[in-house]
Amino acid sequence: MARIALDAMGGDHAPKATIAGALLALQELTPDHAIQLVGRPEIIRAALDAQLAAAAPAVREAAARLSIVEAAEVIEMTDKPSVAIRGKPNSSMAVGLRLQADGASEAFVSAGNTGAQMAASVFILRLHAGLTRPAIATLFPSARDAVVVLDSGANVDCSAEELVQFARLGAVYAEDILRRANPAVALLSVGEEAEKGNAAVKEAHKALATADGINFIGNVEGRDVPMGACDRGPVDVVVCDGFVGNVLLKFYESVPRLMAGLLARSGVSKEQLAGALKGLDYAAHGGAPLLGIKGVSIICHGKSSPEAIKNGILVGLRAAESRMSDHIGQRLTSTAGEPA
Repeated sequence: MARIALDAMGGDHAPKATIAGALLALQELTPDHAIQLVGRPEIIRAALDAQLAAAAPAVREAAARLSIVEAAEVIEMTDKPSVAIRGKPNSSMAVGLRLQADGASEAFVSAGNTGAQMAASVFILRLHAGLTRPAIATLFPSARDAVVVLDSGANVDCSAEELVQFARLGAVYAEDILRRANPAVALLSVGEEAEKGNAAVKEAHKALATADGINFIGNVEGRDVPMGACDRGPVDVVVCDGFVGNVLLKFYESVPRLMAGLLARSGVSKEQLAGALKGLDYAAHGGAPLLGIKGVSIICHGKSSPEAIKNGILVGLRAAESRMSDHIGQRLTSTAGEPA
């Protein structure tokens, strides 16, 4: 049985979207799985009752696997990350993560303040030995299969050693969640040649070229990410610092709107547009795991719809059931002492 703690108060459309997402997820989860709605009970109960009043019998039956966990405080999107640790210890985010630390839950999902979630996850769940920072792993649609990009926003400045750590984290994610054997790992740079890039990228390239347990295929450029491949073959994992990764992510998020406008002007119908651009919708992937912590913490987009919340919950379940965090710890232990 897996219990998924959901921050019912997190996100621009909470608690309506979070509760609706939980109900959608329960309809896809087997009966041995449950969801814990963490937040202010009176607000959650009122929103849940309103949605169940108009729901089908099957939905009301599935709702029996929902429980409400009280958390008196809420972390706002404008709060600083430190608030999650010291300022609001009884927030829905902190309480939800402590459930996992106490063995009462197997995963945590939130569409709330990303910086606060990262800080609270590290503080409450801790990092695996050998890591200096966690990384956000985001799935980017491509012309081939989705590509894992990390870090996509947790760390603006990274050392070469941290980029190597991210490569190991991304490889385990691709193996456990995407079920890709021996995933191809690449380093994002301004050229394919080993000598291209800033100091950290060039140093990381040298370390990755001789690193055990990583199928490193060298540098890739920004144009290779949408293709999901470079001239050396398919790419499964792309490593970069959080500054570059987040710029790339925000650019990707703007592409559907650009394409929709261009195609609409050419006479393409809304129905055709919806089908053609479905693969670029972040809601289809739901959430991005914060890799490197001793547990499962899924970061969802602040504007997440019920569908996105549902998929974030499913990502959390896959991470928990695959024991991805344990595998990361094992991989890091097996490479301890290897030069970065």
